[in-house]
Amino acid sequence: MTVRTGLDRLLDDAARLAGRRYGILAHGASITRHGRPIHLALAASPAGPPSALFGPEHGYYGIEQDMIPAEGGTDPWTGAPVLSLYGDSEDTLRPCPSAFSGLDLLLIDLQDVGSRYYTYAATALWAAQAATAAGCEVWVLDRPNPLGGERIEGNLLAPGYESFVGAFRLPVRHGLTLGELFRLEAQRRSWVDTRAYFTVWYMDGWTRAMTWEETGLPWIAPSPNMPTPTTAEVYPGGCLVEATELSEGRGTTRPFQLTGAPFIDPKRLAEELSGRNLPGVTFVPTYFRPQFQKHRGAVCGGVELLLTGRAAFESYRTGVELLAAVHRLWPDELAWREAPYEFVSDRPALDLLTGGPDCRQAIESGKGLEDWIATWKADEAAFREERREILLYPEDGE
Repeated sequence: MTVRTGLDRLLDDAARLAGRRYGILAHGASITRHGRPIHLALAASPAGPPSALFGPEHGYYGIEQDMIPAEGGTDPWTGAPVLSLYGDSEDTLRPCPSAFSGLDLLLIDLQDVGSRYYTYAATALWAAQAATAAGCEVWVLDRPNPLGGERIEGNLLAPGYESFVGAFRLPVRHGLTLGELFRLEAQRRSWVDTRAYFTVWYMDGWTRAMTWEETGLPWIAPSPNMPTPTTAEVYPGGCLVEATELSEGRGTTRPFQLTGAPFIDPKRLAEELSGRNLPGVTFVPTYFRPQFQKHRGAVCGGVELLLTGRAAFESYRTGVELLAAVHRLWPDELAWREAPYEFVSDRPALDLLTGGPDCRQAIESGKGLEDWIATWKADEAAFREERREILLYPEDGE
C-alpha cells in the first residue's frame, strides 16, 4: 500500500479550495503519489490555479546550490508569481506579512529530511507566522520523515545558538514529521492566537517504523544534494563536514556519503574509523574529484560511508567521530570553516550545527568527546517525553 500524503488527501477534497485565493510554499519534491507537482495537480482540480508560489532555500524548482540566493519570477505553467523566501541576507529568511497580502490561505508542502539543520522547517514555520499575522489561514500538508519516526539521536540545541540551521530546540535526529513539528512549536510558543488558522492534513498509512522504501512513494530530491533516501540517512552526521574545509562530497554523485581532502590518506582514515566500532556502517577508503565547491577539480583522499545495518546506524555520532578522527590524524591540516555560514559570522559553523561549543572544543583538545556524547541520552529522553503529546502517528504500543 502506498502512503497517502497530506497533498493526496487534499486533492480528494479539492473543491474546498474553489473560489479561494491560495498560495503554495513548496518545491520540486512536493508531488502527488503519482508524481504530479502540487501546483499543476491543484490547477487542474476544482481548486483552480494558485494565486502565488513561494520557494524555500534552493528555490521553488530546486535550481540553486546551498547558500545561493534564489530568484522569483513567474511560473510558466500556471502564470502564478513565484516569490523567493531565501535571498542574499538574513533578513530575507523571515518574510513580512505583506508577502501574503491578498491571500486567504497558504498551503505548505515541503519534504523535510528529519534533521535539525535542514532549513525547510524553519522557512515553513516563519512563513506560517507571517501569513497568519496577515490574516491568512495555513494548511500544512504532511509527508513522511525519511529517517522514520522512532529513532531520536543527539543533543538539544543550547540557548544562544539559534540560527537558520538551528531554529528549534530539537535533537539532531528528531523523528518528527513537518506537521508534528508545527504542533510541537505551536505548543511551545502558546500559538493560541493563530491556532484557528493552523491545520495539519495528516497522512494515511504512514507508521513511525517505516523506511522510505516501505512508503511506496517516489523519491524526488528535495534539495540538489539530497539525491537518494540513503543520502538523507547519512545527512545528520555528514552535514557536520560543511563546518570544515573538508569536502562533504558536493560536486560528486554521492554527497554526504563521501568525505575527504587532498591531504588525507584514505586507508589510514578508514582504519582509524573502523577501530571505533561504530554500528551499522563500514568506511570504504576511496579517492574522488569534486566538480564544484570545496576542492573543485582536485583529487581528494577520503572515505565513503557504506551502510550495513540501517536500524543500528547512528548518523550523528558517525559524523562527530569522523571529524574527531581527521583531527587526531591531521591536526594541523583540518581547518574549521571561517566564512559566514547561513549569514552567521560571529560563531563557528560547527557550533551552530552541533548546538553549542562542546563538540568543537572536545575535538580540538582531544578530551571529553565521549563525555559529551554520553550527555545525549538525557536530552533524547527528555525530548521523547515532550513530543509524546503532539504526535499525529502513534508510537508502537500506543
